[in-house]
Amino acid sequence: MRRHLLRDERGSGLVEVVWLGLLLLLPLLWIVLSVFEVQRGSFGISGAARAAARAYALAPDDVAGEQRARAVARQALADQGLVDVPLEVTVTCSPYPRSCHAGTSVITVRVASAVALPLLPDLFGLGRPTFALDARATVPIGRYQETGEGR
Repeated sequence: MRRHLLRDERGSGLVEVVWLGLLLLLPLLWIVLSVFEVQRGSFGISGAARAAARAYALAPDDVAGEQRARAVARQALADQGLVDVPLEVTVTCSPYPRSCHAGTSVITVRVASAVALPLLPDLFGLGRPTFALDARATVPIGRYQETGEGR
């Protein structure tokens, strides 16, 4: 008699496992995708900083060096699929801060950017959530200078 009073719950365990799986799997999937996106951005930013420092060091003067560093950094990011990301390139030199191509200057290039986190919409008109990235590369000016020998 007691058997007839209880509801038949066969199959409800499967439904619970599916729902629990979805509830746990979707955030885990988002975390994995976000980590991959940030890693791609980090790889692109570090490559952009190295390339920008080399381009600046090979330029004939500081003005051309700034232009080349920005162009090369943008291209290095584009090579990683980061086309429409914000980009900030800052160049500092020591011990000659006003003339980076003089003497034994050491050039430091800082490249800053951000990657948008995947699957998150623009909330309240504030823009998509992003993860800020930056990288630095330091190059002594004589390291990449061309010489007239061997021509």
